[in-house]
Amino acid sequence: MRRFFSSISIVTTFVSLTGCTAIGDLKPSHSVVASYWHETLPHGGRSSDLVDWWASFKDPSLTELLDLAERGNPSIQEAVANIDKARASLDSARAGLFPSLDGSASASREGNKGDDLNKIRAGTSKSGALDASWELDLFGKTKKETQAAAARAEGKVWSWHDARVSVAAELGDYYVQYRACRQLERLYRDELASQRETIRATEKSADSGFTSTADLALSRASAATSSSSLTSQHGDCEILVKSIVQLTAADELSVRKLLDKGKSRIPQPSVVRITSVPAEALRQRPDVNALEAEVAAAIADVGAAKADLYPSLSLSGSISISEATVSGRSVPWSFGPALSIPLFDGGTRRAAVRSAVADYDVAVASYKSGVLTAVSDVETALINVNTALKRINDAKIAADNYQSYFRSVDENWKSGGASILDREEARRSAQSAAITLIEIRRDAVRYWIALYKSLGGGWSAPAGASNALTTGTH
Repeated sequence: MRRFFSSISIVTTFVSLTGCTAIGDLKPSHSVVASYWHETLPHGGRSSDLVDWWASFKDPSLTELLDLAERGNPSIQEAVANIDKARASLDSARAGLFPSLDGSASASREGNKGDDLNKIRAGTSKSGALDASWELDLFGKTKKETQAAAARAEGKVWSWHDARVSVAAELGDYYVQYRACRQLERLYRDELASQRETIRATEKSADSGFTSTADLALSRASAATSSSSLTSQHGDCEILVKSIVQLTAADELSVRKLLDKGKSRIPQPSVVRITSVPAEALRQRPDVNALEAEVAAAIADVGAAKADLYPSLSLSGSISISEATVSGRSVPWSFGPALSIPLFDGGTRRAAVRSAVADYDVAVASYKSGVLTAVSDVETALINVNTALKRINDAKIAADNYQSYFRSVDENWKSGGASILDREEARRSAQSAAITLIEIRRDAVRYWIALYKSLGGGWSAPAGASNALTTGTH
């Protein structure tokens, strides 16, 4: 049953960011993306909480592989390092709000003979000094720089979440492909074993003169084709193993052990509930939040650039203590303000403002593009899921009936009522239908994973929503 998300509002209001009014005429705009989801609910509206997505697969091997990727994937590690770097930049920006204090100390001993060459006069000199300076943030330049650094640090955290979701989704996708690949490999292997039995039977029949050499040639050609397909399929499976190894950054032997002890069937969530997809689902997407944080940072950058057009006032002072054996002690000190007024810089500062505003426009455009991409990702995933689930039942009926047809033709061939050509055509039809069913089941789960990713890694569905996938997806 097709049912539209008429109750879901995807009106994405461009973020209201703190401090926007400080930059004068620069104000965020509003971008209306869509009033509702245009695609129907997958599988008649029966749904599950995507927050527990991976646990719902109930596949220990997949869970362990995801843990390995979480700990060892270089992309995630790089994202963590970027967070540390951004937070260090934030600490550096915050430091500009406070006075700085430097200290120094020295000691020396010197001597000379003076007029009396037989006497050496020696003396010790000691000194210490404290220098303090503080640039007053009269027009909020340092404050805006701090806000920009804080927003970018927040954006790096969101990028870390995005890396985790992306790696998990990619690994889950490869894992599903691997399980389907091994199923296809077994299908080709069983088919090849059956064809070799056919060759042996055909050879005996040909030796006895009951079967033509053409039938024997056809049997051998079909077996060779299946052997080639089996070899190619095995290579595809091995490539998927390499891809999983790369994502987990684990040694290949450990990965193969996990794959060998896992379930041979295509993994899938036991329960999938999607009764509604609220607009807030997009708000949790890490990539969208990272783009939003960059908009906030760009706004703060504009404020800092504008503040740089105005004078700056700094306070500085120093006190030093020096003591020498010969001259005694002295304590000089100094304190006073310093005013710096930009008079002429060839337009450098105003160019910096224009550049900051342009960066803001770029950030806004990127944010809008990111939101539109997010909506498109969800809509596309819903279409793919809905289409795959609808195809599974038909594909299963086709596979079962083609297999039944092949068995009938095979029995008829054994009794001499059908030709080897009829048998091969029936076999190829049954094999093609079986392959199609495996591929659709595989793709259905892959599309679920794509939906998981498009929703930012899961969201909390309303309490009480339930219902499982049909057995046709198993």
